[in-house]
Formats: sequence, C-alpha cells, structure tokens
Amino acid sequence: MPPRLNPTLRQRRIGTELRKMREAAGLSTGALSRDLGIDRTQVSQIEAAKVGVSPERLRSFAAACKCMNEPLIGALESMVQDRSKGWWEDHRGTVPDGFLENAELEKTSRELMLWVLTHMPGPCQTINYASAVFGRVFPPLPRHAIEARTAFRMQRKTDLRRNPKPLTAFIYESVLWTRFGGTPILKEQLGSLLEDSELPWMSIRVVPFDIETFPGAVENLTYAFGIIPELDTVERESSRDSEHLDATSELASYRAIFEQTEALALNESDSRDLIHKIARNL
Repeated sequence: MPPRLNPTLRQRRIGTELRKMREAAGLSTGALSRDLGIDRTQVSQIEAAKVGVSPERLRSFAAACKCMNEPLIGALESMVQDRSKGWWEDHRGTVPDGFLENAELEKTSRELMLWVLTHMPGPCQTINYASAVFGRVFPPLPRHAIEARTAFRMQRKTDLRRNPKPLTAFIYESVLWTRFGGTPILKEQLGSLLEDSELPWMSIRVVPFDIETFPGAVENLTYAFGIIPELDTVERESSRDSEHLDATSELASYRAIFEQTEALALNESDSRDLIHKIARNL
C-alpha cells in the first residue's frame, strides 16, 4: 500500500502518541523494529502517519514499549478502528488543509474552550461577519475563495449546533468593538452573540479592558478536550496559519493560561450586560 499523501489530524495524532510511547521507553526506532520484527522504516512511517496501524499492531507497539496506560491504549485503538469520513473531506482542495483539521478537531473533541482577541469565535460568527473577516486577508483573496471559506465556516457552525458539546468562549472586549465589514454587520453579530449566550451548552465570557493584568495569551487559542486528558490538543492561531500542540508541558501551560483567563473574565450575566451596552453605543 502506498504511503498516505494527506494523513488526517486523527491519523497524525495516533502516530505522535506511538512515538511518545517509544521515546518514553528509551527505545530507538531500530530497537523497537527488532522487538516488533518489522523494518525500522516501517516504524518511522507509522509514527509519521504515512502508513496505518492495525489494532493488533498498536497493542504490540504498546507492549514493546512497556506502556501500561490502558485508557490511552484503548482510546488510540478506538481511533484506529474509526474509519468514518468527516464532512470536511468533501471540501479538500477548495479550502486550506488547516480548515479541515480545525473542523476535525472540533468534531472529535468532547469539550471546547476558546480565547479570542482579534475576531468573534468561529462557532458564533454570522455569515456576513465571517465573509468580512475573510475579506480582510492580505494579500486579498479572490471572491470565490472568500465564498468557499465562508461557506465552510457556516457548515462548521451548523454541524456544531446539530451535535452540541460544552463550549466556553472567552472574548477580549476589543473584539466586541472591532468593526469587520462596518457597524451594521457588527451590530448584527453582537445580536447573534447574545442569542448564542443563552444556549445551554455555550458559555460566553468577556474579558474587559479594565482588568488589572492581561491574561497572558497574545494569540487566538482553542483548547480541545480529548477522550482522555493525554489526547487534549491546543490549536494556536496565527495570521498565516494554525498549529496544533500536544506536548504534555505545552498542554499544562495552556491549561494554566485558561485558568487565569477564567479568573479574570466577567460571569455570563455581566458579559451579556456588557455586550448589550456596546451594541447600544455603536
């Protein structure tokens, strides 16, 4: 079977966790390949998600690494057995691969926490606001690319509402004032945000200007809780692209950042009051 050209986020995470197992055991790829009776190139390809791994091979891999973390092994086994195709795969080639990965991360997580300081959280954006955000990309995107990205974001929003999960969005106050597309679009967006804040599974928390200290994150973040804590993932957004982080130390660091952000944010009721106030003053 030829190597995969575009391994999915899930497939890459399986490979990453197997590499972590090997490194924790202090084994080289050569030593592990001898224990498993396979070529060392195959071990490297499995860890890079260039080739798949069967449930039996996964458990042999874990046994050779003396991994006793059965919840992790069981979770990885479930991921290996999941052959389903996400709706986002139908958009491959029409939007950047990072968009597909973010949709997959959102779909496969059990809970989401977001921190935004540049624009409204993706799951809360209206179609006009999303189009305006993509319209501000430099160099400017052609109209068809803006429309494709906007349609994809709206499908993510629809899918999340069809299969809701706990979502907490921490929003820096500047986001509530920033006029992507102009004042009418922002006012429409704030009204939609207020409606979202009443959803039982969504918590909207504003971090106001007048806090004593900035929370600490200077980029938009998504903390996606996995089936087990070891499979948590952080998406860190930049102006050019997004990256996904899963190292134990990085996860601990971002959990601490979110804890500090939560301590500084207004409660849900006071957040709604502030959003109402800003909408009236626009």
